[in-house]
Amino acid sequence: MQCAEALRVQAYFDGEIDAIGAAEIERHADTCAECRSLLAQLEDTRGAIRRLPTEGASPELRRRIALALDKEEALDAADNRGESEPASSRTRIAGEPARGIWRLPGFWAGAVGGLGAACAAGLIAFLVWIPVQSNRVTDQLVTAHIRSLMPEHLIDVVSTDQHTVKPWFSGHADVSPAVADFASEGYKLVGGRADYVENQRSAVVVYQHGRHTINVFSWVADEQHLPATASRNGYRLAFWKDGNVAYCAVSDTGWEELLGLVHLLQKLPARE
Repeated sequence: MQCAEALRVQAYFDGEIDAIGAAEIERHADTCAECRSLLAQLEDTRGAIRRLPTEGASPELRRRIALALDKEEALDAADNRGESEPASSRTRIAGEPARGIWRLPGFWAGAVGGLGAACAAGLIAFLVWIPVQSNRVTDQLVTAHIRSLMPEHLIDVVSTDQHTVKPWFSGHADVSPAVADFASEGYKLVGGRADYVENQRSAVVVYQHGRHTINVFSWVADEQHLPATASRNGYRLAFWKDGNVAYCAVSDTGWEELLGLVHLLQKLPARE
């Protein structure tokens, strides 16, 4: 019999539950082999989808679609005039060089008609997937940030010394993040912890700026599409990438203050 928490586990995987619910599911998964297996299966499925080939259409396929579109436009024009288009005219138009191949409405309509419903469904899924993916990651980060503000959840290694914090992540997280103390600029390094983003062990470097806590998450995101900035429930998020590692600074501080830390971290490799 399926575990009663299976549906909530799936909602947790999709980032659709709040911080308290996420913490409950994480504790449950620690003791439920079935739900741990379900999370592993969901991650395998996501990985398989990400590995699907994303090559564009070949020049020959584009040419054939363009010719088909020209023919359809000629027939539609004849129907709108209430006329019967001569076969010779249709043949001549269909055989002309491709024109306006990237006309958006006609192109997608032709793709649906010429390549079939299956290709159209796949195309729509891909176009929708990018913003959905970004929203899911954003919600996960905000949930993790809120959860970290609960007692005993903010820091695993307490230190203002970057040479203590950075080595700690080895064995505790799947990435080695950029770490520095910017106390002189108003961003005090207070420690770090491991958290979960996209079912990875994310490294989180924690800074204090005035009365505000800023969590800087990092995780592997080879081909992940992320927004530059986002807002959720009063929290601000700033994203950037360094190679295949994605970073996100999250806080309820103002944009100017948040982006000030981001700027310092982005310059860090050059400073080091």
